Amino acid sequence: MMAHLSRFFSRQTLWNLTGPIFDKELRTSSRRVRNYWLRVGYLAAMTAFLALVWASAAADFQRGGSLAVQIANMSMAGMIIITAIVVFQFMATQFLAVILMSTAISDEIYHSTLGVLMTTPITSFQIVIGKLFSNLLQIVILIGISLPLLSLVRVFGGVPWSFVWSSLCVTLTAIIFAGSLSLYFSISGRRSYAVILKTILALGVLYGFVPGLIVWMLYYKVSLNHLLPWVILPNPLLTMYCHTITVVAPNATGGFPFYFAWWPNCLILLAFSLVILARSIAIVRVVALRQATGQSTELFPELPFVRILFGKKPSSEDPAAEDLIREVRGAPVVWKELRAPLIQGGRKAAIAGLAVSIGALAFTYVMGYKDNLLREDNTHMSYLTIFMFMGLIANLVLPATTITAERETRCWPLLLATILDDWQILLGKAAGVIRRCLPMWLFIAAHTCLFILTGYIHPIALLHLAMIAVGASVFVTGSGLYFSAVLRRTTSAVVANLSLAIGLWAVMPVVMLFVTIITTDRNYLNWSLKLNPIAQTSVIAKGDSGEDNAVDSLSDLRYQWTQTHRTRFGRTTLTLLGSMVGYSLAGTAFAWRAQRRLRRHVFD
Repeated sequence: MMAHLSRFFSRQTLWNLTGPIFDKELRTSSRRVRNYWLRVGYLAAMTAFLALVWASAAADFQRGGSLAVQIANMSMAGMIIITAIVVFQFMATQFLAVILMSTAISDEIYHSTLGVLMTTPITSFQIVIGKLFSNLLQIVILIGISLPLLSLVRVFGGVPWSFVWSSLCVTLTAIIFAGSLSLYFSISGRRSYAVILKTILALGVLYGFVPGLIVWMLYYKVSLNHLLPWVILPNPLLTMYCHTITVVAPNATGGFPFYFAWWPNCLILLAFSLVILARSIAIVRVVALRQATGQSTELFPELPFVRILFGKKPSSEDPAAEDLIREVRGAPVVWKELRAPLIQGGRKAAIAGLAVSIGALAFTYVMGYKDNLLREDNTHMSYLTIFMFMGLIANLVLPATTITAERETRCWPLLLATILDDWQILLGKAAGVIRRCLPMWLFIAAHTCLFILTGYIHPIALLHLAMIAVGASVFVTGSGLYFSAVLRRTTSAVVANLSLAIGLWAVMPVVMLFVTIITTDRNYLNWSLKLNPIAQTSVIAKGDSGEDNAVDSLSDLRYQWTQTHRTRFGRTTLTLLGSMVGYSLAGTAFAWRAQRRLRRHVFD
């Protein structure tokens, strides 16, 4: 018996869990320059974040007076710094996991190597687990980079070691779940940006929409003691928040000790990850066998009632289908771009997604009407901010895929060999992107128009929101075209464009907040918010919506940017106009640089 167990736990047996796929991925990842740049960038961002937090904390503690008081405050400084690093690590690593896993299986399918792998002794289990572990190892290395910083700051005291390693467990399980979900979507998603969008949307629904819906529906029907476990325990974001509160404000968790535990969330996420991976292994085996035998890799064939509703799809065996040639109308680049769907799946998937989205939105309207919430400005601020975020995400991702997709399919030299000049190609790509993103922007326009008619939003909000959307969309479209022209891979271009937006609209306000704390000058924070489209939308929505604000005259409207900074209608409108013009000029400059780079490194 002992000999059998020894053979089971031997190195060869454990190696069979991952197989040669894991070894191959490790060898190739060690030669990728972008992995080294990723580590350098992560360490630089972590160090800068630590320096800012420390500077703001030290500025407060220096006002304490004597040296003894400053020494006593060191534990508080250690607590602030460690919790900030833990939260930064928790958010950044999940985002990286989604990106790294977005091409885990799709690359093998697209290059027709998945079927070849199934002709070897390699199993579908080894393929999925090897891809998962190899990409997770890169993230674990990033987490290991931050451990020396945590160890050094831990000398100050204030935070027990149990919080450090328990938060690490919550982070790792959240990474595994997000990575498993992205890997699952990569099986059916050919484009990395589509997989990233699907995963972010799914995580947003699971972590935000579902808990909010549960609380909304059951708050007055179920006691808080029975409601909190269903909301907090399966949600890593709420778990990390509650777990951090146990260190920052331990007295606040006295009434709910079990809800603030971290280990149930780890077990739940691991169970969900195992289910997703099991399903992925089964699907990978089916797809690989179909590819190996020359069959179609379509996982979900068309059902009879779908053919009745949408018409019969032409079969590749039908001679008429092979002779079917679509007529190009208008600008050829715009025509081609409009044929590419936002999310893979075609017309039926788009209609189904639109129907589900409208149904869910209508359901929230009905619930808000029953609870008399649609009269409040905070309700419309939440709706409009979410819609603005959705539009920005789509507008950030799609431009970065326009040129790199042509490079990856080897169609870029053919396009440049046509009679179209550089600006016709570039402007055609931009027009196609704006047209494809239009459905996402229609949500915010439809919501605003609907509640203008009902008297809950001021009509001037339509002008304000239009200026915000135009400026932001032109900017991110231009920057996306530039990164798509400069970089070779679609994933790299998408990450670069997302990083630019995160740096400007997420990191910059945090930096300005710390600068405000250090210098006590609020102008830095005020201007960082006035140039942030998400902050602009929140301020405008709160100032222009609500039963009282909707009927006010323009001179009576007030916009609260910070607790101590309010502006009137005229100044706010000029600020939004200046922001729109500035972003439009910056986007045009990016587009000009992209035009200068179109014909460089054509065959790379």
